[in-house]
Formats: sequence, C-alpha cells, structure tokens
Amino acid sequence: MNPGGMDMQALLQQAQQMQQQLVEAQQALEDAEVEGTSGGGLVKVKLSGRGQVEDITIAPEAVDPDDASDTAETIADLVLAAIRDAEAQVERLQQEKMGPLTQGLGGGGIPGLPGF
Repeated sequence: MNPGGMDMQALLQQAQQMQQQLVEAQQALEDAEVEGTSGGGLVKVKLSGRGQVEDITIAPEAVDPDDASDTAETIADLVLAAIRDAEAQVERLQQEKMGPLTQGLGGGGIPGLPGF
C-alpha cells in the first residue's frame, strides 16, 4: 500500500524528465546567440544565451574624426543601448526556454525533493 496515494516511482520518473528538460534548456541557452543593435545598426552587440558579451561591432560611420570627444560619448551611449537591447532579447530567450520548466514546478519546486 502506498501512503497518501502517491506513486513514488512515477514522481521520481517525472522529476528525472524535468531534470533532463532543464539540462536541454540550459544547453540551448549556452548555444544561443542574440544580437542587440542601436543607432540604426551603427553598433551591434552579440551576447550568449547566458548574457555574456561575445562581440561588439562599431560601424566606421559612427566615428566623426572632426569631433573625437562628442564621438566617444555618442559611441558609449550607442554601445550601452545595444547591450540593453541584447539583454532584453536574452531575457525573452531565457523565459522562452526556462519559463515552461519553472511553471511546471509550480514556481517552488517539488516539495521534499532536494534540488527541485
């Protein structure tokens, strides 16, 4: 007889499936790349699916050789805007990949199972 009517084998199997889905989602994020842009494409920033900056590209047209000070400030603003754009895309990607898993856990994990 099973106390409380819970099938521990089925619960364990479900936990293992969820763990496998989590590993797959984490790998998909690891392999993903997103690109943020600003200034109409003058600055592009590539981030990994985990949010790490991988590359920054600044178009030569973003540089005004006659006004180095203003250009430096403008480029800094454009880089920051491109990073924020890419971070927003990473957040959406993470929600897409991880959201269903965390919702499946009821937001609080599986009671009584460490790590879940």
